[in-house]
Amino acid sequence: MIAIDQIIQDVARLVVKASSHWDEDQVACWKKACEREDLPRARWAMEQFLKNAEAADRDQSPLCDDTGTPHPFLEIGDKAVLPAGFLEAMEVGIRKGLNDLPARPMGVRGNDLERISQCRSLHGEPGMLMPAPTQIRRMPGSRIRLTVLMLGGGPEIRSKTQAIYHMHSHDRVFEEMIQWAIPQVAALGCQPCTLSFGLGRTAVEASSLSLEAIKDGRYDVQSDVEQRITDAVNAANIGPIGLGGKTSVLATFIKVGNMRASGFRVVSMRPHCCMESRKASWEWETKA
Repeated sequence: MIAIDQIIQDVARLVVKASSHWDEDQVACWKKACEREDLPRARWAMEQFLKNAEAADRDQSPLCDDTGTPHPFLEIGDKAVLPAGFLEAMEVGIRKGLNDLPARPMGVRGNDLERISQCRSLHGEPGMLMPAPTQIRRMPGSRIRLTVLMLGGGPEIRSKTQAIYHMHSHDRVFEEMIQWAIPQVAALGCQPCTLSFGLGRTAVEASSLSLEAIKDGRYDVQSDVEQRITDAVNAANIGPIGLGGKTSVLATFIKVGNMRASGFRVVSMRPHCCMESRKASWEWETKA
């Protein structure tokens, strides 16, 4: 059985890695985009972002001043046994990781109304920024996998969840998704971004699928539809930090869920800023 202290330490390291590290496929995508950019000011901006990412990875320091809110995504094997106290240990580990990083103190003090108005200031301890509710999925086998995504505040302003009337045409849905994305990417300010879309039956389901899309997405794998959206938004010539150029979107990730008989599909879009996706995973083996 996994020791509780070990879970806490593993999760703390996971939070630091998610906050300071890009996976190889993401780095390769950035470098490829930088190489094909022929607008000098756009290429310069992308080079600076790459240097920032290299420094963050080397020093295990935050990729961005907005260190983000932890979003845990827990996958449990069909034959796995979740140790007693695992979820509490996971939360303790996330708090420790935010303090170890350290994250920017962003936890708001007070009761429900006081937190809404932010009238009682902030907690001084970075770890007091509570994680978002845990997403839980099943998977084959006897392992437990935790992925932590660090999601910044800027992209939330440009996110959108709404019903699209499909008119019995998936092309119509995709074209409207493109029309959503172009102005939101242009207004983001932290381009090039990564787009994630979830398509479901309800707003809750679509938002959850959008999170799953960014969790599972690889920058070296794009479906035809994902590439279509990426290319369409890049054709708008927004460019890195709005300077113009070929790369406004590095990649698009889409997760389509179950559908019900209706005239609409609920779509949730999030334009992840230039420092995202910030994510890392850890697995534990369990035995019945």
